Amino acid sequence: MCGIIAYIGKPDKTLHVLIEGLKRLEYRGYDSAGIAVLGSSGIRIVKSEGKLLNLLSRLEGVSLNGSPGLGHTRWATHGVPSERNAHPHVSGKTVVVHNGIIENYQELKDELRRKGYRFNSDTDTEVIAHLIEDFSLKGFSLEESVREAFKLLEGTYAVAVISEREPNKVVGIRKFLPLILAIGDGEVFLASDIPAVLPFTRNVVLLEDGDIAILEKNRFRITDPEGREVKRDVFSIDWDPITVEKGGYKHFMLKEIHEQPQAVLDTIRGRVFLEEGRVFLKGIEDSWVADVNRIVAVGCGTSYHACLVGRYMIEKLSRIPVDVDLASEFRYREPVVDEKTLVIAVSQSGETADTSYALLEAKRRGAKTLAITNVFGSKIARESDVVVYTHAGPEIGVASTKSFTAQLVVFYLLSLFLGISRNRLTDAYSLQLIKDILALPQLLQHVLRLDSEISALAGEFYKYKNFIYLGRGLNYPIALEGALKLKEVSYIHAEGYAAGEMKHGPIALIDEKMPVVVVAPQDELLYRKLVGNIQEVKTRKGRVILLTSKGSVNEFYGWVDRFVEIPKTPYLISPLISVVPLQLLAYYIASYRGTDIDQPRNLAKVVTVE
Repeated sequence: MCGIIAYIGKPDKTLHVLIEGLKRLEYRGYDSAGIAVLGSSGIRIVKSEGKLLNLLSRLEGVSLNGSPGLGHTRWATHGVPSERNAHPHVSGKTVVVHNGIIENYQELKDELRRKGYRFNSDTDTEVIAHLIEDFSLKGFSLEESVREAFKLLEGTYAVAVISEREPNKVVGIRKFLPLILAIGDGEVFLASDIPAVLPFTRNVVLLEDGDIAILEKNRFRITDPEGREVKRDVFSIDWDPITVEKGGYKHFMLKEIHEQPQAVLDTIRGRVFLEEGRVFLKGIEDSWVADVNRIVAVGCGTSYHACLVGRYMIEKLSRIPVDVDLASEFRYREPVVDEKTLVIAVSQSGETADTSYALLEAKRRGAKTLAITNVFGSKIARESDVVVYTHAGPEIGVASTKSFTAQLVVFYLLSLFLGISRNRLTDAYSLQLIKDILALPQLLQHVLRLDSEISALAGEFYKYKNFIYLGRGLNYPIALEGALKLKEVSYIHAEGYAAGEMKHGPIALIDEKMPVVVVAPQDELLYRKLVGNIQEVKTRKGRVILLTSKGSVNEFYGWVDRFVEIPKTPYLISPLISVVPLQLLAYYIASYRGTDIDQPRNLAKVVTVE
């Protein structure tokens, strides 16, 4: 969703901090951007429609000294992308930036209009600025005005506020949406995400729901909504700032695809013990899962596809039945869960609104809860009984790649843990499964050597307007994920199907203008079934791109237009290998089409509203 950066400290540093912070937050929103700096002559605001580059052009040659300052990059919800709807928003001496949705903004807007307030935008955010200004005019301090205003607001939000009345202060507040505080040398920051502050400090405080943060140059306080002071721990972040730079790659997406061997290795590290033949996942004990008789996995988008793969893994190794739900639907269907149900919530950011609400609903109904996320201290990490972190490192590209493979690794390890815990696996089989996952980083390195080959393949197919992806078993969700990646970054219509379903409808679409990507690594049964699907496509003049294991292509000559050969791998590992060529194919097709790969239109990295 939207990105927020706020700073109070050195006046000659403020503009630099805001710009650098916004560059690292642009993945959260890029319909418009703006900054506000409070200097000796008052507050100056510069904002622009479109990408951050447009704002930077307006700031060229502009001298903006002062402190504090606010910055914002927007992903529109209320009001079309435009300069008038861009943040920051002003009311009198009050300036506000906001991420989220104010659900009762219309009734508040009507009331404020009756008081004489004039609205200059179509956003819900402007209501916040007018409310705080209204309380300030009644004699409340900035901190008190923020507290009183937010008693009237319904919805989800992360907000930062400055005022000309109290020029040495920034006030921030959060409810359900991410907002972190960071501490430097004589300076304090607020931001939507950790990468925004990494160039300046690694000392971070994770604000919790209802926290109100009051920032001054050399100190900060945190209170609850009633004004009582609360203590929050300071954490040192070990990410190297260079990890959020492109490192020589043209796009973050390509960089993050190539980081997958390391992300997988880091996610495995310290969790498997070959000599003992066991898996260790912090917080998960045999006794905690002993009475679990059912698992429900919830996620959105790519994380939902990870859940689908996880279902196959868990059921095969532990024999615990698994249901998979779209997190956005889970709490609206009166889900049947109880104290013997384990609900697994999966989210790269840990802040996805639908997934967070699903997790809270599961807790309300008495289920055990486990979070799989990439972000330390995120919403679902704090709310769940147990959290298993992926260690993919910061992911900047909107289209998730390395986080997906890291999520699959966690599902694999969890499945193995459950299988061992329930005595479903022999010692020899457990040992082999551990050896298989330990070999994965090297296998991924081999797959990434297909980069130039897949680039050439994309050059042949990028002009097509529709694609179908087919897979079976564990690789059916990989077909879904491949289609999603193509849609996200190239804007080509693509659909993924279980291959057995093709003759139940999608086959009507097949003609010479419809490439069909078939995900078919070798296995005992499903591979043979896919041979029939390929023949059905070719009979109807469709073009087939076959992703299969080395040594298998001879069986398909005459039936397949193009091959992509991947290393032959054990069945449970195959999705982690199969997905990488599909990520590369989507990337290079998008590159040929000239789309904005890291920041696709209409998408945001973190969807923090329903």
